[in-house]
Amino acid sequence: MSFTATEPAHYIATTRDITVVVKPVFLEEQSAPDSRHFVWAYHVRIENGGQETVQLVTRHWQITDANGHVHDVRGEGVIGQQPVLRPGESFEYASGTPLGTPFGVMVGTYQMRAENGEQFDVDIPAFSLDSPHHRVVVH
Repeated sequence: MSFTATEPAHYIATTRDITVVVKPVFLEEQSAPDSRHFVWAYHVRIENGGQETVQLVTRHWQITDANGHVHDVRGEGVIGQQPVLRPGESFEYASGTPLGTPFGVMVGTYQMRAENGEQFDVDIPAFSLDSPHHRVVVH
């Protein structure tokens, strides 16, 4: 799925000229609200706006459900890949997560490696996992 950063429901963070854009989508057809099973897909675009070539080495996600339970996810690369991004290049992928509550929040970091071997973290913006089975109340 391709998207631009100007559409609604996108979350954006930029670290060292690396921009991460996330678009979460609730998957009604894979969810079973009566069984407290809610599933989201999230589409990610990583853009290298800098002058150096970088490689995505690892990922770290913190997934928090509506009850405040946090699940840490760490691993190599994303979807089995450790993409290399030259200046001006981007990489897109989609993944997903289930929750036992009708809403939650995800946030994280990608560890990148520059050509000179320097490693640094790039922020993944915090984004909301909202289902139509949750009524938002603003006080």
